[in-house]
Amino acid sequence: MGTFQIEGGHSLTGEIQPQGAKNETLQILCAVLLTSEKVTIHNIPDIIDVNKLISLLRNLGVKIEKLGRSSYSFQSDDLNFEYLESEAFKKDGSGLRGSIMIVGPLLGRFGKGFIPKPGGDKIGRRRLDTHFEGFIKLGAEFRYNREERFYGVEAPNGLTGNDMLLEEASVTGTANIVMAAVCAKGITTIYNAACEPYLQQLCKMLNLMGAKIQGIGSNLLHIEGVETFTGCEHTILPDMIEIGSYIGLAAMTKSEITIKNVGWEHLGIIPNTFRKLGITIEKRGDDIFIPAHTEGYEIQSFIDGSIMNISDSPWPGFTPDLLSIILVVATQARGSVLIHQKMFESRLFFVDKLIDMGAKIILCDPHRATVIGHDFQSNLRSTTMTSPDIRAGVALLIAALSAKGTSTIHNIEQIDRGYENIDERLRAIGAKIKRIA
Repeated sequence: MGTFQIEGGHSLTGEIQPQGAKNETLQILCAVLLTSEKVTIHNIPDIIDVNKLISLLRNLGVKIEKLGRSSYSFQSDDLNFEYLESEAFKKDGSGLRGSIMIVGPLLGRFGKGFIPKPGGDKIGRRRLDTHFEGFIKLGAEFRYNREERFYGVEAPNGLTGNDMLLEEASVTGTANIVMAAVCAKGITTIYNAACEPYLQQLCKMLNLMGAKIQGIGSNLLHIEGVETFTGCEHTILPDMIEIGSYIGLAAMTKSEITIKNVGWEHLGIIPNTFRKLGITIEKRGDDIFIPAHTEGYEIQSFIDGSIMNISDSPWPGFTPDLLSIILVVATQARGSVLIHQKMFESRLFFVDKLIDMGAKIILCDPHRATVIGHDFQSNLRSTTMTSPDIRAGVALLIAALSAKGTSTIHNIEQIDRGYENIDERLRAIGAKIKRIA
């Protein structure tokens, strides 16, 4: 396990550029399987989860060429289907949750798709029912090898468009179904579809490749199936989760930071949610400027004076990936806030580490925590801890950077799964952080 050593208590200053969006990249990379022509993708982040998927695609036979620091071309004109039946694929696919999204394009283009039970963060139950129920609606036959925990769908006679109402607005589920439906005969309508910016990006890219998708940005998609797809060129959006992480970092360390080229139009309510904690966020062109909060920041109340409640919900609601950041930032605010994590029942289980650092947090149940802010009247204590998942790991890193003394975070591979060279980039703006192999 890798380790970070962090000397906290220092203010940072400077500019930082967000990486390409992890969650968009995983969808876009799977979409290259729909065409035999070359697809060029820019702004791909150099992170563990993305690199795992690129490796999986290469093993599947996709021809991959690195064109620049974050640009690649992909050509899926001669795939190796024997790999899908190999022990190597069972290992590669089970190590990455995003690998589930290869099933939709493979099913749509070739009439079959397989995947071992995928991995990912241990943040609670993350069912795959939405994916496979959608495939079944399109006419695929589903099978599950319980002994080997292996999923498969087949449609030897092709898929047929259908109307469906998704049980949950799953982002990866919607993406997977869309990538199958664009190949189906006839019309497919998907109601209660996810409509996150990254899903919108996928649909726009598919339309560039020849798909006919209407309703992009809404929760009702109309898809007219087509037979063939062309290549295209696509650029990944900035990662909104990383942007939110840097907003929280600036506030907690009383730092003056400019976050460059954030894609304001795609951030939704993220900036205003941080403003509810009293954080000043200025829009400067397409940049975010966070001034040094030398006097701290104060949590707002609701109009009737009741305690602020910040919760997650599907887009355009607040993304669950940033609740861990909101929670840690609240530990040094003036006032109190109730954090309600609705979507995953294990994502708040890192708060015991913050409590060990001196934070005032009441874990009400697996989904809710009340935070009573210190208002910087007392600093968090440095400590030794282990990163349980990507987002909690970065929340702990922010806590360590604000604490007095030297903290140690183990299992930083979890952080590396979602944040590109975060130690180097933070050192560039003054952070005292060292990676120990």
